[in-house]
Amino acid sequence: MAAVGIDEASIETLVRTFYGKIMKDEELGPIFGRAITDWEPHLRKMIDFWSSIALLTQRYDGRPMPVHISLGLEPPHFERWLGLFRQTAHEVLPAEGANFLIGKAENIARSFQMGIQFFTVPKKG
Repeated sequence: MAAVGIDEASIETLVRTFYGKIMKDEELGPIFGRAITDWEPHLRKMIDFWSSIALLTQRYDGRPMPVHISLGLEPPHFERWLGLFRQTAHEVLPAEGANFLIGKAENIARSFQMGIQFFTVPKKG
């Protein structure tokens, strides 16, 4: 991934810059702020997550779906999250690296939205 401008340092910059925006965001900040009382462990976990995605380090071994289901996220929240992620990726990474991680983020957001919908929509039966 170094060829597209992604390394451990750029991942850390991306995560810290992105979540700095999330914390200050009037829409997403309160949602995440209710769930995260100490941001540093979360940031470290997200650095491990994106390192596993981009650099195949396998450092992340969490189960993010249950936590995200409990947040009460809806489609507009995901659009806001993706908008901030896209903006930040383009700010801190070369274009090719930004586009690679944005594609991954879009896939993750779709997967989370489908999972949340599946687990929160009342089952007919």
